[in-house]
This record gives sequence, C-alpha cells and structure tokens, in this order.
Amino acid sequence: MHAPKTHQAWAGLHPMKRLGDIADIAQAVMYRGDAGFVTGEILHVDGGQVAGA
Repeated sequence: MHAPKTHQAWAGLHPMKRLGDIADIAQAVMYRGDAGFVTGEILHVDGGQVAGA
C-alpha cells in the first residue's frame, strides 16, 4: 500500500516497530476460525495501535 522506501518510517510509528503483512491477517483469520467458543469480539490486528502503547 505504501512505497517501499517509506516502510521503515511507517514501521517506526507502530508499537511493534514493524508493518503488518499478509501472514498477520491470515493468522488472525485462522484463529477466529478455530476459536469456536469466541463470540461477539472485535479482534484488532493492528500491531498494538488500539492499545495505545
């Protein structure tokens, strides 16, 4: 989504100091598919942005 030359700068803005990738989203989707007892939750896949870290 962003030009590769800007990735390091964008990563510095995240609490985890990296940008997310497709694998991060895929892992969240797989978790939700396997978590049969989890209902009505919002799963934030954002590297800690919502936590305000």
